[in-house]
Amino acid sequence: MVAGAAQAQTVLKASHQFPGGKGDPRDEMVQIIAKEVAAANVGLEIQVYPGASLYKPNEQWNAMTRGLLAMSSFPLDYASGRHPVFSATLMPGLVGSLDRAERLNDSEFMSEIKKVIDEAGVVVIADAWLSGAFASTKGCITAPDTIKGQVIRAAGPAFEEMLASAGASITSMPSSEIYTGMQTGVLDATNTSSASFVSYRLYEQVKCLTAPGENALWFMYEPILMSKQVYEGLTKEQQDSILAAAEKAEAYFSEEIKKGDQIMVDTFKKAGVEVVEMSKADYDAWLAIAKESSYKNFAEKVEGGEELIQKALAVK
Repeated sequence: MVAGAAQAQTVLKASHQFPGGKGDPRDEMVQIIAKEVAAANVGLEIQVYPGASLYKPNEQWNAMTRGLLAMSSFPLDYASGRHPVFSATLMPGLVGSLDRAERLNDSEFMSEIKKVIDEAGVVVIADAWLSGAFASTKGCITAPDTIKGQVIRAAGPAFEEMLASAGASITSMPSSEIYTGMQTGVLDATNTSSASFVSYRLYEQVKCLTAPGENALWFMYEPILMSKQVYEGLTKEQQDSILAAAEKAEAYFSEEIKKGDQIMVDTFKKAGVEVVEMSKADYDAWLAIAKESSYKNFAEKVEGGEELIQKALAVK
């Protein structure tokens, strides 16, 4: 708490790994929430720390569960080491399109995921799904055999299992470290969101980008999360101001992210990077591998995993 001119001001800290002030829609979502809450004049201020300047990407989940961090734009699969069920939110081919992602938000599938989030001491205040792409410093990744022998970053266990089954070597790191990984030769290739491909300037490192196109394998859930302990410690008026601000942020994101894939394609082409898309045959070949690796392992290792996947597939 700090003294304000008219009343005591509660100051909350929001952290995320994405570049600040560069147009990344995840940063913009958090900034919108901070601005709207300040304008509500309810004795609440949100200080935003972008670019992993407050917490390292993988540290944010624990910080929220313990009430040390108030808010984060957080790729949920980063916490799948503690909650393996979260791997379902980055499962190859499970989402397919942004329209379907929005329908998933109100499904039984997401209700189950959000129940685990809540029980861990965190609450979702705004939903966000991002489509993603493949890129490589060596050549174009299309059919599964094009990944053989490459070292790739895949963002989460489900994609790692699929890619390893296709002959890739896996290196795990947050998206904020991909550029350096490629620059130093640690990484040959990567999966990440369209927004991260642009905001982290990965076009400076790769030879070919495989855009989502009509056959998008990669979708990741990256909501705005809040510490339940912090949220419940606020007044009703302050809580309402956060929820109203989060609603505006989600509406902004929903419009902006639909432009994201084309912005990525245009940016990479302008930088001289070859841009391709997977064919339906490529997509089907990857999905067949995923079902024998990622899907199978999730069903076997996660309690209720098979039923959860079926709930997602049931959403049309």
